[in-house]
Amino acid sequence: MSEMLIHERLVWLMVALAVLTFALLQVMTAPYGRHQRSGWGPTIPNRLGWIVMESPAVVFFAWLFWIGEHRAEIVPQALLALWMLHYIQRTAVFPFRIHSRGKRMVLSIAVTAFAFNMLNAYVNARWISHLGEYSSNWLGDPRFLVGAALFLAGWLINVQSDTILIRLRAPGESGYKIPRGGLYRWISCPNYFGEILEWIGWALATWSTAGFAFALYTVANLLPRARAHHRWYLERFEDYPSDRKALIPFVL
Repeated sequence: MSEMLIHERLVWLMVALAVLTFALLQVMTAPYGRHQRSGWGPTIPNRLGWIVMESPAVVFFAWLFWIGEHRAEIVPQALLALWMLHYIQRTAVFPFRIHSRGKRMVLSIAVTAFAFNMLNAYVNARWISHLGEYSSNWLGDPRFLVGAALFLAGWLINVQSDTILIRLRAPGESGYKIPRGGLYRWISCPNYFGEILEWIGWALATWSTAGFAFALYTVANLLPRARAHHRWYLERFEDYPSDRKALIPFVL
């Protein structure tokens, strides 16, 4: 069986996982973060969990890119830079910014996310560095330019929104508060909105089924979670802004 056929089947596996994930999250809320609860097995320190589960998207992706036939070409390198902009921040910066003292993560969540990131890293890294082909003219193609712009805008929104959340608590402080500022003026989860923008941008910039599958999975995972967050805020805070939407300003 050729690697191209294997890759195609793994892309379809990601699409199937997106459909399954979306269906499951209609009847349950993943038990991590503010929704964590007992009864889901052993736990590990929250910061360690974040680093472990995100690490394949940096380490495995970088190795796969390095062994790719097109690794020295300018377009794959530009796409690599976009990918690493997100995942180095997510793996090596974000876990050390959040207030994790005493917090735990369900081990099964970390393991499941690790496995997905291994799959996702393979599908996307092998496409941009080996199986796909991009001429240098692709950097001027509207699909790349719009995709890269969406990715960078989404990244900025994601980081800014996380920063607002992190700054809600003073060192040693616990509990939750209503976030304000930035896109929190209109939606409860601008960090998720930013991440969805990133991977829609990635799908456009790569113009690939691999990128499309990841964007689809991101929406399938984060849309239900944004709704769960929004309900949580409404139930917890009587003065929560009633005009905020969950994920998309003025829409949803």
